Amino acid sequence: MKDAIIVFVTTASKKEAQNIAKILLQEKLAACAQILPQMESFYMWQGKIQRDKEFLMLIKSRKKLFLKLEKTIQKHHAYETPQIVALPFAKASDSYLKWMTSCLASK
Repeated sequence: MKDAIIVFVTTASKKEAQNIAKILLQEKLAACAQILPQMESFYMWQGKIQRDKEFLMLIKSRKKLFLKLEKTIQKHHAYETPQIVALPFAKASDSYLKWMTSCLASK
């Protein structure tokens, strides 16, 4: 699988991240979604520096599923402009990629 990606998404609450993770897995848009503990984020929003507590999701998927994954996250996300950033895998073990393929939608 040459189109494996990891998608970074932040949420305001752990419950929101858990809900998004379950939906993505049920719809076979993610093979795995990890939720990292609360962190502190600083960012610009509407011309002002903001500071919030957030949770980071690491979602494993495929490039060809990104648009549907993005729309699904936006539908269930509380933020007006959620962070949804995907990066390609540089390397991964064959067994991990085979497992991912078995978990994901084919289209």
